[in-house]
Amino acid sequence: MSWGTELWDQFDNLEKHTQWGIDVLEKYIKFVKERTEIELSYAKQLRNLSKKYQPKKNSKEEEEYRYTSTRAFLATLNEMNDYAGQHEVISENMTSLITAELTRYVQELKQERKSYFHDGRKAQQHIETCWKQLEASKRRFERDCKEADRAQQYFEKMDADINVTKADVEKARQQAQLRHQMAEDSKAEYSSTLQKFNSEQHEHYYTHIPNIFQKIQEMEERRIVRIGESMKTFAEVDRQVIPIIGKCLDEITKAAESVDHKNDSQMVIEAFKSGFEPPGDVDFEDFTQPMKRTVSESSLSNSRGDGKSEPKFGSKSKGKLWPFIKKNKGAGPEDFSNLPPEQRRKKLQQKVDELNRDIQKEMDSRDALTKMKDVYIKNPQMGDAASVDHRLAELGQNIEKLRLEVQKFEGWLAEVEGRLPARTEQPRRQSGVYEAQNPSGVNSCAQDRESPDGSYTEEQSQETEMKVPATDFDDEFDDEEPLPTIGTCKALYTFEGQNEGTISVAEGELLYVIEEDKGDGWTRIRRNEDEEGYVPTSYVEVYLDKNAKDVHKPLQKISE
Repeated sequence: MSWGTELWDQFDNLEKHTQWGIDVLEKYIKFVKERTEIELSYAKQLRNLSKKYQPKKNSKEEEEYRYTSTRAFLATLNEMNDYAGQHEVISENMTSLITAELTRYVQELKQERKSYFHDGRKAQQHIETCWKQLEASKRRFERDCKEADRAQQYFEKMDADINVTKADVEKARQQAQLRHQMAEDSKAEYSSTLQKFNSEQHEHYYTHIPNIFQKIQEMEERRIVRIGESMKTFAEVDRQVIPIIGKCLDEITKAAESVDHKNDSQMVIEAFKSGFEPPGDVDFEDFTQPMKRTVSESSLSNSRGDGKSEPKFGSKSKGKLWPFIKKNKGAGPEDFSNLPPEQRRKKLQQKVDELNRDIQKEMDSRDALTKMKDVYIKNPQMGDAASVDHRLAELGQNIEKLRLEVQKFEGWLAEVEGRLPARTEQPRRQSGVYEAQNPSGVNSCAQDRESPDGSYTEEQSQETEMKVPATDFDDEFDDEEPLPTIGTCKALYTFEGQNEGTISVAEGELLYVIEEDKGDGWTRIRRNEDEEGYVPTSYVEVYLDKNAKDVHKPLQKISE
């Protein structure tokens, strides 16, 4: 099966077919190139997606990634980043192993094809030239034969005419002989040209053209093999990354299996545990003893003092709602006194550990400089020993400052650890009568001085002293009358009051305003006699009653 023997007369069709083969190869190159672009785009989108959901550094979001579920999600994001990298590998390998190689091969193929068909056209032109020479020789031989016949006829005519002179006859005879000689020469030339043409034609159709067509056939077969190999490479490039992609998916599965709901629940306890004990039972207040009630009302250690830690807002004591006594704006106090005891203890412990790490780091730096100074002293040519004295002094001062800081935070830590109540104790809500009869019950450690959010009041001295004279300040705290309404408000959004002191409202709900925003971003509202609390000022639209503002002035002093 050879194109040279089977397709000896299909030069033009072979030229078209081989051009079509090159077009197919270029089309496949374009296909692979677009596939690599898709892989790169997909990898870029995956990386952007992974980056988008990565936690921001030094943010609250980063702290949330200590839970097993969020750590599993973070592992998934990291694995997706590696997953994207494998698609980049696919793109790179296809570009280098297929696109670049085939592009170079196409250029070589075009040059080779051009050379073969150039040789074919040259051979065709040569045989056509030989044919034209044969035709010219044949026509000349034919013309000379006709001329010789006419000269012979003319000579015979002249020779038969008695009126023609002998000289004219001789001239006609010589002309006839000349024409015959020219015909013989043309015949010999035609015969020689014919033999040469036949030889060239045989050489053309049985040697030159078969050789050229055979090379074209081999070239076309190499192209077909090459595109087949490229398609196989196309599949292999994908197959090579499948194990790595499988590992990425395995790691995602492993991360998912590491999610531990019990551990996460425990971490929630550690994160939000306040350290307070639940309130005890409310004792009976005996109103049949007016004298004792009078003493009770004049004391700051009455039921309202105990009500500070009471999360229920249905009581009549509306004097203070602990979470909103004093809103800390910006950074909290250095001793974390704004936090509940348990959270404060954890923060202080973290601070102590951090300072100890800083001290260790500074001490390592000092030790290194001390060794360097010793080397300089022993080998002065290596450096000046005095040059490190200033830095050593700075490190010594830094270490001393850090140690003082550690002592300060350890003192606060010891204070908190000593203040935390024992687990077995059950605090009780004590009425004024019970307090009057049991003075020791009033001095219930620091818990009575702590609000549920961990901040401390300035009323310690008054709480520890039972029998103090009644003052105007005490009367303000003892006012049991509910706060007057100073306006109304409409809830713009739904608010879920989950913290102590807040109240839940639904969007569109109408409520009463009993205390304006004091600049801390919270407004105190009332739904009915037993339900009141704080909501974010931005969540409600307030309509104040100007005539009622003066009634509210005593409350401002309490808040302050």
